[in-house]
Amino acid sequence: MTKAQLIEKIHKDVARHLKKKDTTVIIEAVFEQLHKTIRKEKRFSYPGFGTFHIQKRKARKGRNPSTGQEIIIPATKTVTFKPAPNFKAKL
Repeated sequence: MTKAQLIEKIHKDVARHLKKKDTTVIIEAVFEQLHKTIRKEKRFSYPGFGTFHIQKRKARKGRNPSTGQEIIIPATKTVTFKPAPNFKAKL
């Protein structure tokens, strides 16, 4: 699903009384707040849906696929998602 499809679906199912532009602003605000919360608090949990949290990856050895030369892949941070049990059961 794309951003435009999500906005259309929410607007059609829930926010018919709002302008589509207002629905877009609300959805963008939700995702912006999600981003800020994960960055600041290192996690975001929504009951019945799941938990996003920051995970650190250690530096490791890898290979350049075009040359085969061994390289060091630097340590990084990533966001992981763990679905809630009832969400996972519905998949």
